[in-house]
Amino acid sequence: MVAAQGSGCEPFCKTIKNYFTGRKLFLKVENLYLILYKQAGAPWGRIGNQVKFLSGPATVTGKCLPSSHCTDLIICQEPYGKAVECVARKPGDLPAWGSPFRKRGILWMMEKSTALPVVDFLMFKGEVKFKMELLTKTLQSIENPDKGAMEAARERLNNLIKPPGSLGMLEELAEKMAGITGNTRPQIGERSVIVMAGDHGVVEEGVSVAPQEITRQMLPNFIRGIAGIGVLARQAGARLVVVDVGVAGGPVETPGVISRKVRPGTANIAKGPAMTREEAVQAIEVGIEMVNEEINRGTTIVATGDMGIGNTTPSSAILAAFGHYTAEEVTGRGTLVNDEVMAKKSKAIAQALVINQPDPSDGLDVLFKVGGLEIAGLTGVILGAAAGRIPVIIDGFISTAAAMVAAAIEPKCKEYMIAAHLSAEAGHKLMLEHLGLRPMLYMDMRLGEGTGAVLGMHLVDAGCRILNEMATFAEANVMDLEEDKILK
Repeated sequence: MVAAQGSGCEPFCKTIKNYFTGRKLFLKVENLYLILYKQAGAPWGRIGNQVKFLSGPATVTGKCLPSSHCTDLIICQEPYGKAVECVARKPGDLPAWGSPFRKRGILWMMEKSTALPVVDFLMFKGEVKFKMELLTKTLQSIENPDKGAMEAARERLNNLIKPPGSLGMLEELAEKMAGITGNTRPQIGERSVIVMAGDHGVVEEGVSVAPQEITRQMLPNFIRGIAGIGVLARQAGARLVVVDVGVAGGPVETPGVISRKVRPGTANIAKGPAMTREEAVQAIEVGIEMVNEEINRGTTIVATGDMGIGNTTPSSAILAAFGHYTAEEVTGRGTLVNDEVMAKKSKAIAQALVINQPDPSDGLDVLFKVGGLEIAGLTGVILGAAAGRIPVIIDGFISTAAAMVAAAIEPKCKEYMIAAHLSAEAGHKLMLEHLGLRPMLYMDMRLGEGTGAVLGMHLVDAGCRILNEMATFAEANVMDLEEDKILK
C-alpha cells in the first residue's frame, strides 16, 4: 500500500479518512484496524477507528493516533484464516519490493499506484471488504426516467384514433419506454436475453427433485437452441447469452457458454452464508459487464433468465427477508415437489433466515447470506440495464428475487423493470407487489430460463409500434372525440 514516512502515521490515517469521505460504498462495518509495521523490532500496533458505510456517503469517525516511532505502514489481509502476502512500501523493509512476506493475523492493502494511496481491500470483523468500482460507477449512473418524454408520449397516445386508454397496458408500456429511453418515439431494435447459471449448496438438504448435475447438463441445450429458452429466444429474435457464474465443478466445456465463475456453487444457506459479500459483488459485476457488452453491441432491450437446480429455495428466502414473511408463507413447490420435500424446503428456508439473519435494509447483506450466484448475476444485469437506460424484462420467480435485491440496492432501477408474467410459483405475486410491478402475462408458467421474459418482448415491441405507427386523429383526417364528454 502506502507507507507513512518519517513523520509518523497520522498523515496516512488522515489520508484513509479523506479517501472514504463522501464515497458511496454500501458497506456496513465497525472497528477498522490499521496495522502498523514498526522498524527496529518494535511490536505491531494498530490505529482503531469506528467506521460505518451505509447506503449513502461513508462516514468515518475516530481519532488518528500519531506515532513518532512509525516509519513505515503496510496493511495486510488474512482471508479465511490462511497465511497472506504483505507488500512493503520501501525496498529493504522486507526481503524485496513486491516479494511475498508471510505473516498471520494481519491485514493488507495492495498498492495500485506508488504515487497515490488507493484502498483495495479492508478487513472488518473478519470479512474482506473492497472497493467496488464497477458497481459503484453503475449505481451512480442510474437516473430517473425522462418525465418530459413520458408526457409527450402520453399526449400522442391520447390523440391516436381510438378512445383514450383503450389499448390498456400497451399504452402504459409505450409511455414507460419513452421515459426509460428519453425518446418520445421509442423503438425496439436488437434484443438480448441473458441467462445466468449457478448451483446451490442447499440442495444437500433435499429441497429439490432434480439432481444438481442438471444445471450443467442444460447449458449445452440452451446453446443448441433446443431448450425452452432457445426456442422462444429464437422466435423473439433475441440474442441468447449464457453465463456460468457459479455452476458446481469445473468450467462448462461448451463453446458459447461464457465462463465467469465466481465460485463453483454457493454454500448451504441452511448452515451459513451462501457466499462472501465480496463474491456477491463480484457476481453482480459479472452481470453488469454482460449487459454492458450487449448494450455496446446494440441491444435495446434485455430479458433476464436463470438456470440453477434448487434456486427457488434461496429465492424464497430472499422474499421472506425483504417482505418479513415466514418460511411457510413463501415456500412453493418449485419443480412440483411432494409434501415431504416441501417440508424439507420450508425447514431449510427457516434455518437460513435464523442462522444468517439477513438485513432487509441492506440488499447486499440479503444477497450474500441467503441468495445465489445466478441471482447476483441477474441483479447486475438489472442494475446495468438501468444505468444504460434500456428496459429490462423480469422473468419469473428467480429473476424477480434478483429484482428485489437490485431495488434494495438502488430503488431507482425499478423504473426500468417490466414484469413479464405472473409465475405459477407460490410467492411470485408477493414479489411483484413488493416491487409495485404489474405482469403482462398470466399463463401459469414456471420454467424460468427467461422464457416468460422473451415472450414479453413481443408486447413491449407492440406498445412501441402503436405509439410510432398508429395515426392521430389529425394525421388520419378523422374527427376527434368530443373532449367534454370524456370521463376525466
